[in-house]
Amino acid sequence: MKWDILKVEDLYQGFFKLCRLRLSHGRFASGEPLVIDRELIRRGPAAAVLPYDPYTDRVLLVEQFRVGAIESPHGPWLMETIAGLIEPGERAEEVARREAMEEAGCPLGELILAHEYFSTPGSSDERISVYVGQADLSNASSGIHGLEEEGEEIRTHVLSADEAFDWLDHQQVDTAFPIIALQWLRLNREMLQEKWGDG
Repeated sequence: MKWDILKVEDLYQGFFKLCRLRLSHGRFASGEPLVIDRELIRRGPAAAVLPYDPYTDRVLLVEQFRVGAIESPHGPWLMETIAGLIEPGERAEEVARREAMEEAGCPLGELILAHEYFSTPGSSDERISVYVGQADLSNASSGIHGLEEEGEEIRTHVLSADEAFDWLDHQQVDTAFPIIALQWLRLNREMLQEKWGDG
């Protein structure tokens, strides 16, 4: 089906950009194209990564304050994977590696793409690439990381994969990218242990 952007109006420019678009698109049923107005948050692409150590069978999650969760009954500090926005000219893998160092002091080996998805396509253009990254967590422990100039205060949690799955099952992890990464790891853990570990 065909679609077209008829008009774009910039409403706000800050950390994100908000636009109002007038669009027309074809209908599933026959007839005249449908003309609609929609607001669009121009956030751009992002990358997320779950560090996994196949030798110790441990993962690293991060906890940080998220303004979008201020009305959550569990509070606004969320358990997530490492993540960051992809700047123009960057590749998703580069961002995953950079953010792993900034947010957790964790160098990564091989990265495997678990999934790519639109986070909220009804209102945002953000598309997230979710990776599981090979990591040495044998001497890793919880700590505080992040870039102060970006207003980050990030606490790392190093835990067994089984404990992370338990957190997932009991809704202690409630954002999409760690849910996707942990479910992917649950399905592919043996493969990663053979590929990255001693089998």
